This record gives sequence, structure tokens and C-alpha cells, in this order.
Amino acid sequence: MSEGLEHAREGIERAHHAHESHGDSAARWVAILVALFAAGLALADVGEKASQTSFLMHHIAMTDDYAYYQAKNLRIETLQSSNDILRNLPGGITAAIAERIKAADATIARLRDNPKEGNGMKQLLAQAEENRRHADHALHREHGYAGAAGALQIAILLASVSIVTRMAPLRYAAGAIGGLAMLFGLAVFAGAV
Repeated sequence: MSEGLEHAREGIERAHHAHESHGDSAARWVAILVALFAAGLALADVGEKASQTSFLMHHIAMTDDYAYYQAKNLRIETLQSSNDILRNLPGGITAAIAERIKAADATIARLRDNPKEGNGMKQLLAQAEENRRHADHALHREHGYAGAAGALQIAILLASVSIVTRMAPLRYAAGAIGGLAMLFGLAVFAGAV
């Protein structure tokens, strides 16, 4: 962000200098354009950082959900193995052993699906999928803001060069690129892209 703002400051200084030395009114308009693009660049950078933070938070939550899911799966496997051993003991199944098997089966069922507490394997998979969707969306927004910021930096550079060279096509190209970049940034913010 600071590099883009530095380009913007240089462009405004060039426009101010060109206006003082040559009385070029186009330079004043370019300076205003550069200031608008610099503001858009700052907002795009803020959006990019916010999207990056959102991506990281949802990605970490998704990873935690999957890790918790795997831990519950291992616990189920252990309980099932214990039940298999208890069912095949040489002395047969006593009342105490039957009670342990019943308790383990209840625990297995609760580990697989626990809507009351929302932390069964079924619920964890749903949470992980929701966090994955949010992370993907945030990553998409981050890339959108990064593209808008890059285009705004190019527009600021072209506008700055147009002041020094006094080439109107560069001014128009800077305006077009910057305008499209700002519209794209707004579309990303609105969720249209």
C-alpha cells in the first residue's frame, strides 16, 4: 500500500510543479484523478487485508474441525476394537461386560451424531464445509481486491507520466484503467464478482 501511495504523492507533486511552471490546467485534473485513484487504492488494500484475515480465520477453523473429526474417528475405532475384544472373550459376555459394550455403543453413537451439543462427526463435517466455503469466498475477494489495487497502481503511474510528458493519450488511458479498476473494486465489495 505504501508504494502505491508514494506513486500517488509523486504524481500530485509533479502535477503541482507542472501547473506552477507551465500553467497546465490538465495537470490539475490529473492530480485530482491521482488523488481519487490513491483513495481507491487505499480502500482496495484495506479490503484485500480484511479478506486475507477472513480467509485465514475460516481456513484455521476448517482445519480445526477436520482435526477434531479425525480425533473422534480414532476414538470410535478404539471403542469398536474394545467392543470386538469384549464380545469375543473366552468366558462369554457377563452382565458387566454387556454394560461396558452398551456404554461404548452409546458413546460411539454420540461421537458420530450429537445435534444437542453440535460436536458430533456429522456436525463437524458440516461446520468444516461451511468454513471451507467462507474461506474460498474470502480468497476470491482477496484476489479481486489485489487485481483492483494493481490496476490502480498502473493508472497512477500512467497519470504521473502523462503530467511529465504532457501526452493526452496517457491521461485518458490512466483514467480508463483507473475508472475500470475502481468499478471492479466496487463490484468485489458488493459481491457481484
